[in-house]
Amino acid sequence: MDKKLKGHLAAFFCAIVWGTTFISTKVLLREFPPLDILFYRFLLGYVMLWLARPKWFKPAKLAHELYFLAAGASGVTIYYLLENVALTYSLTANVSIIISVAPFLTALIAHFVLKDEKMKKNFFIGFVVAILGVALVTFNGRAVLKLNPLGDMLAVGAAVVWASYSIIIRKMGKYEYPVIFTTRRIFFYGLLLMIPLLKPMGFAWNPAAVTQPVYLFNFLFLGICACALCFSVWSYAVDTLGAVISSNYIYAVPVITVVTSAIVLKEPITPMGVAGMVLTIVGLVISAR
Repeated sequence: MDKKLKGHLAAFFCAIVWGTTFISTKVLLREFPPLDILFYRFLLGYVMLWLARPKWFKPAKLAHELYFLAAGASGVTIYYLLENVALTYSLTANVSIIISVAPFLTALIAHFVLKDEKMKKNFFIGFVVAILGVALVTFNGRAVLKLNPLGDMLAVGAAVVWASYSIIIRKMGKYEYPVIFTTRRIFFYGLLLMIPLLKPMGFAWNPAAVTQPVYLFNFLFLGICACALCFSVWSYAVDTLGAVISSNYIYAVPVITVVTSAIVLKEPITPMGVAGMVLTIVGLVISAR
């Protein structure tokens, strides 16, 4: 199979899984605060990566270690914390649309930071079409846009942080470390930076609740599939396609969320939602050309 095709399939796989995490998170929020879910899922992902490759790994240079620290801070701790806090202040629709700007921000940063990734006209056209599609999908005929300055600014911050994470991962690709080792190191720093936040944000160790079948299944899905597997696969996609093209698949996440919600949660899909899905896919194709 062509390497580029593998990269596209890898990015699309991540979009599918991340699009379905909404359902698992929604189930877990019945019992656990957002930070608890975040800590448990990445801790589980970290353990799974150790089991997959139980071998000690140490970067060759201190400069490389600093990149791992930056990736853990941006892609794990700061991004998810900003996103979760934004959801407590702003509407889900607002946050979803704003974070979908991440591919554009990735391209903007890459244009100035990475020599081999420059913005093209097709990217701008695809961005406009895809964002319009994401808006239609997110509203799905039932939401009204309401601005909340604090929540919306936190969502903008999350989009900037994810774009920065994609650039960091792209630059780390030249070190040619095994993907499992790099992902595990990133998770280590992400978890390490979460620890000081646990007590102030009311974290409670609750193994009795975690091991209840319905919650355990969703934690396993988030920890193993959405974290350990997808972060590794995403690193491969970024290394293969570049930060800009791979980030375009973020547009597909709201589409996957709406489809899976309709299948699993029986939430309705309106004609507006269907039109949004079509526009999002068209925008993704245009941007990737």
